[in-house]
Amino acid sequence: MARTAPSIDSYGAGGFRLSGAWHEGSVLIVADAPRPWPVTRLAEVNRETLAPVFEAGRADVEFLLLGVGAANALPPRELRESLLAAGLGLEFMDTPSAARLYNVLTAEGRRLAAALIAV
Repeated sequence: MARTAPSIDSYGAGGFRLSGAWHEGSVLIVADAPRPWPVTRLAEVNRETLAPVFEAGRADVEFLLLGVGAANALPPRELRESLLAAGLGLEFMDTPSAARLYNVLTAEGRRLAAALIAV
């Protein structure tokens, strides 16, 4: 069964336009399915807020693309260690860069999860 990842058409004003539909607030995309993500800042990102990523595991997720907000910052050590222990990679950057990279990677057919903090 072919999966179709949503495209990120735009971002800003506190949300994202995914494949033409507006999503208010931060967004989590796992197995090509976007969902609201109740995170507003990097300090709230942890194993619990990313439970769907860990539940999907390596079958659906090669790595997590984390958009950390308006400016790049290092994710919490506990999160980095949890992802490593689960065999999941991590790429993190400011949200605008992550949104642009997401479109490139999904066009290449990469299996990734995206956790994007709204800006």
